[in-house]
Amino acid sequence: MSNEHHNDNATGGGDLCSLLRGVEEFTRDIFPNNRDLFKSLAQGQAPHTLFITCADSRVVPEMITQTQPGELFVCRNIGNIVPSYGQMLGGVSAVIEYAVAMLSVRQIVICGHSDCGAMKGLMTNTTNAQDMPAVTAWLRNAEAARSVILTRKLDGAATATALVQENIRLQLMHLRTHPAVAARLAEGRLNVQGWVYDIEHGTVTVYDDASGSFQSISAAQARGLPPETR
Repeated sequence: MSNEHHNDNATGGGDLCSLLRGVEEFTRDIFPNNRDLFKSLAQGQAPHTLFITCADSRVVPEMITQTQPGELFVCRNIGNIVPSYGQMLGGVSAVIEYAVAMLSVRQIVICGHSDCGAMKGLMTNTTNAQDMPAVTAWLRNAEAARSVILTRKLDGAATATALVQENIRLQLMHLRTHPAVAARLAEGRLNVQGWVYDIEHGTVTVYDDASGSFQSISAAQARGLPPETR
């Protein structure tokens, strides 16, 4: 989430009419070229991945992963947060439970991103209960990440990057407390992964449990391949 505001209406874009024009273009040009795909999707869904990410408008999961409709089951919220099971049994918990127990997704990705307004607000205490009580309460689910980063005495951009990464580590821990996730992990039927998307450079780094660090896509791919296919 970014805490910057851009007034697109001042430049003539971003209004409801432009959205409707986009729908017209989809119906006229995009849909006919993918008619068979949408016909099959009309009968049901079988996504392979639950993708939990920030509500930030600059993060577009399908574009980043180059996936088609029906492949990702997407959950978006401020700060890509997953409350521990039992703490806040609400929308995020329900999405996780449904994706794992009903849709049988094979993997879950928690994806944070650079320039995250939620993380910057958490670090600088610029959100408060008076102005944004719901946001303030929600970000308490990332407070442990902030506490860790405060012990490192980092400065500037390094602090922001470190907090985004630490939040991913924390939310992965929270994710594993959900009963449906814990059961599928124990059965070896589910993989979980943490990503950080760099908006400016268009790159993704992947969290490696073994080293506790974030690695490049190429390193993650090499690590994840069976020995005979490397």
